[in-house]
Amino acid sequence: MAALRPPHPSPLTEAAGPATVAAVLTWAAFRRARPDLADAGRDLLYQVGVGLAFLATVRPDGGPRLHPFCPLLGDDALVAFIIASPKQRDLHRDGRYSLHSFPTPDDEDAFSLSGRARLVSDPDVRRAFSDQFVAERAAFHVPAPAPDHALFAFDVDACLLTRTSGHGDHAPRHEIWRSS
Repeated sequence: MAALRPPHPSPLTEAAGPATVAAVLTWAAFRRARPDLADAGRDLLYQVGVGLAFLATVRPDGGPRLHPFCPLLGDDALVAFIIASPKQRDLHRDGRYSLHSFPTPDDEDAFSLSGRARLVSDPDVRRAFSDQFVAERAAFHVPAPAPDHALFAFDVDACLLTRTSGHGDHAPRHEIWRSS
């Protein structure tokens, strides 16, 4: 199978890991296809003012690895700086991922995505997202990501948005979207 590439030219174009999925969309293409889901996802991922979610990657033995992480949303990309770690090695080796928003305090609303992560090596893109990372955390005096913090873009294959009327809702509303 040919190397996985996003459907539109972009400085965010390096595929990570083996290409095993047929089609994924960049965050920009997903936003164009389903702005309602992208907006709801932004609200849930940024519910505390900065991006927070859980990221699942694939370990070398095929099992899942799950950790909290800090996604960054721009108009054209969903990205994250991943520190040098087993999670970073997972994404370099096999770009498959799933992410899930943090729980909300008042209900059981949730947003999750699955797809493929791509390493971003463009220095201008890295600098722009580094500036965004620091600006979003200005109150905490967080330094810029270190050079060994790899920047990955997260392309979208599937999305699930769950809406509820509160905790214990017996009739949650699930909206599922797939790229193909």
